[in-house]
Amino acid sequence: MLDTTTLIDRIHIYVKSSFKHDATGHDWHHINRVYNMAVHLQELEGGDLTIIKLAALLHDISDHKLNGGQLNIGGQVGYELLRKEGCSKKIAEKVRDIIDSVSFKGAKVIDKTTSWEAKIVQDADRLDAIGAIGIARAFAYGGNKNRPMYEPEKKPTLHTNFEQYAKDKSHTINHFHEKLLLLKDRLHTDTAKKIGNERHAFMEVYLKQFMNEWSDETFKLN
Repeated sequence: MLDTTTLIDRIHIYVKSSFKHDATGHDWHHINRVYNMAVHLQELEGGDLTIIKLAALLHDISDHKLNGGQLNIGGQVGYELLRKEGCSKKIAEKVRDIIDSVSFKGAKVIDKTTSWEAKIVQDADRLDAIGAIGIARAFAYGGNKNRPMYEPEKKPTLHTNFEQYAKDKSHTINHFHEKLLLLKDRLHTDTAKKIGNERHAFMEVYLKQFMNEWSDETFKLN
């Protein structure tokens, strides 16, 4: 079998090439931030570093937001890629399971991450969805999908299953209430929770300012 350092390097090159032109907020820079955060969390919280690195690099491979809406195929795509690159079956299976469990699937859908490595990668991914960069990514995704920033008459939906959540095409401000503001309380590691609290607070300040500016009567035409 291929040594893990070479394997990680090959996957790194493949993912960077595949995602470098993404304009939805799921580009290579997002994946690299998640990778670096996952490594940072592992240093403080433990877990198998090889599994964490591979899963972080591949966590968005064939995600439903990027593949035309196909659900739950990323894990198998990642598994097949790893096996093709010479990864052991055991490691590829563990990474596959993480890819399948790491994404947010709805406000009322219980997370199914079981391994510590999955929790590390999920925390890293969720931290990149909140705070200043999380806000920028939310609007980048909404713009890319031709969604309005805000429609006051359309209220948030707390989705009860993955299919409902994936098919929803609501405005970007609703996305904060349907997902982003919920992530702080769904982090696993102590390190991520500390970082998450700070980023969550920033989002709250931003949303307050957004709503103040949106509703400001001073600038409304008669």
